[in-house]
Amino acid sequence: MSVPVDQNLLDVLLRLVTEGGAIAMRHHGNLDGVEIKADSSPLTKADLEVDGYLCSGLAELAPDIPVVTEERAASHAEGFAGSRFFLIDPIDGTKEFVAERGEFTINIGLVEDGVPVAGAVCAPAVNRAFAGAAGLGAWQYDASGNALMPISVSSPDNDALVAVASRSHLTEATNAFLDCNAIARTTNAGSSLKFCLLAAGEADIYPRFGPTMEWDTAAGDAVLRAAGGLVETLDGAPLSYAKPGYRNPEFIAYARGAKFNLAAA
Repeated sequence: MSVPVDQNLLDVLLRLVTEGGAIAMRHHGNLDGVEIKADSSPLTKADLEVDGYLCSGLAELAPDIPVVTEERAASHAEGFAGSRFFLIDPIDGTKEFVAERGEFTINIGLVEDGVPVAGAVCAPAVNRAFAGAAGLGAWQYDASGNALMPISVSSPDNDALVAVASRSHLTEATNAFLDCNAIARTTNAGSSLKFCLLAAGEADIYPRFGPTMEWDTAAGDAVLRAAGGLVETLDGAPLSYAKPGYRNPEFIAYARGAKFNLAAA
């Protein structure tokens, strides 16, 4: 029988990402070679080592659930995943990782019928981890997996919204969106940590006007939704998963109640 979405599942996902984070930290600042993939993104030995650890752990947890991971091209094939599958990004924010900045994350998300229903994210270099699941809620932990507190999205002040935006992929459309809305402050961050800052109530809105893949977003999206947030495409539909090529359209992630204008972007 397949694994249910319950506290045990969430505990295992959290353990996997925090232990994956420990593996990543053994390489952080100690890289002996960086490859450049066909899409111009970097690949390190740490990506592959964390990927192997996460995939092995998920195979032990749920051998009947397929795993789609950034670092295994065969898992990207059409029809590979089915309606229930894990999405892995072993090191999200590899550019941040290579540059020895702390904003990279280890991500696992579980998707059911196009919806991210559970996820865990670890940002080991800043000693933070997050996990959440539909019907259970969301929590913040330290990078060793010790629970700190339950989390939920902010109650936005629509006259002074706090935005979080990509550090490495800041586009003209993003700047236009920020300029035409009541943004009091913008924090730049890398990786899926942006979703988690919203989930923890530390920001109100995250506009993404640029390319992302489903493995970049699924884990953080699941945590944010579990914390009461929303992730929508520009036409107002919930961001869905298992799309062709696992490519995401542009989207807005936000705390429920945040008001914004898309016209300029």
